[in-house]
Amino acid sequence: MSHKLTLKALAPVTHDTNHYVFDRPEGIDFEPGQAAALMLDREGWRDEDRPFTFTSQPEDTILEFVIKSYPDHDGVTKRLPDLTEGDHVLMTDPFGAITDHGPGVFIAAGAGVTPFISILRRRSRDDALSGSQLLYSNKTEADIILKEEWERMDGLNPVFTVTDEESSDFSQGRIDRKFLEEHVQDFEGKIFYICGPEGFVDDVRDSLKGLGAEADNIITEEGW
Repeated sequence: MSHKLTLKALAPVTHDTNHYVFDRPEGIDFEPGQAAALMLDREGWRDEDRPFTFTSQPEDTILEFVIKSYPDHDGVTKRLPDLTEGDHVLMTDPFGAITDHGPGVFIAAGAGVTPFISILRRRSRDDALSGSQLLYSNKTEADIILKEEWERMDGLNPVFTVTDEESSDFSQGRIDRKFLEEHVQDFEGKIFYICGPEGFVDDVRDSLKGLGAEADNIITEEGW
């Protein structure tokens, strides 16, 4: 089923990521971490859908998304920042396998952090972040989405790493087996959430299994 949303506000989050606020039509139900596909309500674009994660809460009266744009690709994300208040997009029904399974280690690369925004915000609101970590990889510090918010969350242990900025004071390099060994304790029985490019998800999952994480405790999108 397709829903028509009206843009209420748009504001920058980073140099290439924006926060979008839409109205919320009736009949839309989702869990923190889930997503929906958005389409531009324009001629020639209504069949071009891309999945984006809700960053609002299920009980909110609006729908929010944090979306990274890729200007090198002439697609939906390149054109979304050109929307103005009152413009429309089309949205599918919600879907997604990444939902809240309890405190754990949230592992993300780039825009892969977006499914964790609503989950961690809700846990922060409910004072239920104890025992949770955020391991977050980006190319540069400027690419880190909501860095200050993660650092302010009481009970969350954020660890940032960058791959293309040698001058950064953060950890250098990708999230690999060595990185996981350095920053995670007790892999057995712990819940791990992974989101990012498909190759990233595969590599991190394999590393976690090799370090003793149980396959049933590794949460990713279906098919990844």
